[in-house]
Amino acid sequence: MAEILLGSGLSTRLYNGVAPFMRRLPGGLLHTNIAGSGIFAAISGGSAPTAAAMSTVALPEMSARGYNKRLVSGSLAAGGTLGILIPPSITMIIYATFTETSIARLFAAGLLPGILLALCYMGFIVLRVKLNPSLAPRNDTPASMGDLGRALLDIVPFLMLIVIVLGSIYGGFATPTEAGAVGTVGAILISGLYGKLSFGLVKDALARTASMSGNILFIVFTSMIFAYATALSGIGEDLVGMLENANVSRLAFLLIIMVVFAILGCFMEGLGMIAIIVPVIFPALMALDVDPIWFGVFVVILVELGQLTPPLGVILFVVASSSDEVKVEDVIMGTLPFFLIIVSFMLLLIAAPQIALFLPEFTYR
Repeated sequence: MAEILLGSGLSTRLYNGVAPFMRRLPGGLLHTNIAGSGIFAAISGGSAPTAAAMSTVALPEMSARGYNKRLVSGSLAAGGTLGILIPPSITMIIYATFTETSIARLFAAGLLPGILLALCYMGFIVLRVKLNPSLAPRNDTPASMGDLGRALLDIVPFLMLIVIVLGSIYGGFATPTEAGAVGTVGAILISGLYGKLSFGLVKDALARTASMSGNILFIVFTSMIFAYATALSGIGEDLVGMLENANVSRLAFLLIIMVVFAILGCFMEGLGMIAIIVPVIFPALMALDVDPIWFGVFVVILVELGQLTPPLGVILFVVASSSDEVKVEDVIMGTLPFFLIIVSFMLLLIAAPQIALFLPEFTYR
């Protein structure tokens, strides 16, 4: 679904559709980076495609308009990470595979935190631009009704696709696999509606999908062997015993996990971190009475953190490679405030777990 929409170039149409609704806010098109990433995240299932799609469209245009390139690249990198938090999410599916939790409930749990985190990003942009207006040009010209109408025509098909895919999962009408099939048909129809559909497009999308799926399934296959070996060795039970003997609290354990993921994010890809760490620590989480659905959201945000951690955070390089005018150093400096926002949001999630657990209570189990 994501590869068809990305390959057809419809990310540009989505970005242009969101822009008229955001341009009068302090920060202008910077908010379009976040909002556009949030909508595309509900289609792509991954952070790298989301960051690539938005960066390719936004960086050239915003550089020409005089936006601060560090703030632009930081907002694109942070917005890109929403791809694995706002459902559907490949990372959540991998987590559910190892923990045998409900994918539908995980998707529901990630929706509200994803929206709130996007709003936190936008709130920071407003504050930053209010304090330093030179970071972003101001556009006080109101969009005409015609502009807003044309923008809605660009956005509505994507929103309908999201509602159909996620609604069918949340309502229990379809499994994630079946909803993915429906979403693919919807993506083909949208591409045809905008005159972008071709045999070459579908063929290339299938090839990229097969390659990506093969990579993911190989990681899962080898990780299952690792998880089985871990279970046989009793490492998980030993870890539970160590925590009990050391009288480690749930908060302290979660803070330790945050540090471990932040460090591993410097060197490893997100799926690899989940595959290696989750099978080992999951018995300890159960012993500490940590809700597995809540922890699924928590660990996905940790992966977001890892993707922004220099020097090898993957999203940093995705954004930097989208334009010759932006260096990795610019992306890193622009991302640092958003990095701190993610850390603060995780602490909020620990203090108020219902942020993640509210919607799953209304989801078909």
